[in-house]
Amino acid sequence: MNKPPYRVPLMSEICEIPWNGFTVASTFSGAGGSCTGYRMAGFKVVWANEFVPAAQASYKANCASDSILDCRDIKLVQASEILAATGLKVSELDIFDGSPPCQAFSTAGKREKGWGKDKSYEHGAKQKNETLFDEYVRLLRGLKPKVFVAENVSGLVKGTAKGYFLEILAALKASGYRVTCRVLDAQWLGVPQQRQRTIFIGVRNDLNLDPAHPEPLPYRYSVRDALPWIVSHQQVTGGKWEYEKRKDEPSYAVRAQGVGQLIVEAETDISRYAVQGLVAHSGYKKTIRPFEEPSQTIQASGASEHLSGIIQTKTEKRKFTIDELKRICAFPDDFILCGSYAQQWERLGNSVPPLMMKAIASTIRDRILSRIK
Repeated sequence: MNKPPYRVPLMSEICEIPWNGFTVASTFSGAGGSCTGYRMAGFKVVWANEFVPAAQASYKANCASDSILDCRDIKLVQASEILAATGLKVSELDIFDGSPPCQAFSTAGKREKGWGKDKSYEHGAKQKNETLFDEYVRLLRGLKPKVFVAENVSGLVKGTAKGYFLEILAALKASGYRVTCRVLDAQWLGVPQQRQRTIFIGVRNDLNLDPAHPEPLPYRYSVRDALPWIVSHQQVTGGKWEYEKRKDEPSYAVRAQGVGQLIVEAETDISRYAVQGLVAHSGYKKTIRPFEEPSQTIQASGASEHLSGIIQTKTEKRKFTIDELKRICAFPDDFILCGSYAQQWERLGNSVPPLMMKAIASTIRDRILSRIK
């Protein structure tokens, strides 16, 4: 097995990737994780929608100059407005993408206890998140794109949420599409993080082509691959920490991409906490994974949970920096995130890893869109 070194293209490099001729419109775009993945695969993101101001700022800081960002609540957006803004006609858009907010289905959250209740956002708006797939379907039917990609948490297909899943699947098929759905894990698509996501892919019926999902890579990347400047690593044995000194790894300052010195935010300090080999995390005990394995899922709320996303070595006891989180979440080193440490962490925790979306987008490009006559 030939495992190439872990590397995410820089935004400066992504901007130079030639356009493959295909267009994408994105909803629930966040800071732009999915959109960055499409751009890595050569797509042009012509329109995007995001209504959280902190996420909008990060999206605007990285998007292409000719990409339109609509900042309204998705419930106010009409398909005719998207077409007018992009100059496209009904059925001309290549991919309609969407990641409706998923807290109501997440296995890390309250799940059905939160259904029917408003989620409050930092700018004061409220939404019932489990109803937002309806808005996505409404726009899908108005745009009639060649292909759609809809993403959600793996919890959508588990337990009592399966009823919602079946309703969503039926609505997507009734919109005129051949649809398949798979749970994909980012760790098998080039991302040094365990992150399961439910991915719906639909192809318009008149195109007579079947949906296609990416195949897993024959290797995985570890936290060590992504963060080689961490010179010690932890192993958990009998609930106690052990250490193995690594002398053959480069420091952060001399790494190949040379973005600069590591910025360690003040919020990373957890020196006042006693950290054991087994830590309380999201209501249950979980072993902290060694650096030689992919990271646990980076959750949006991780910045406020002092035992989530930590580095424990002989010389350090702290949380991941934003620079390190970008590596673990497969974002470019020069991707700009706006807001506080907690807001930047939330943006990364809510995002589809760009390398994961690149794998999905490349598969759709090669196995579906390139075959349309």
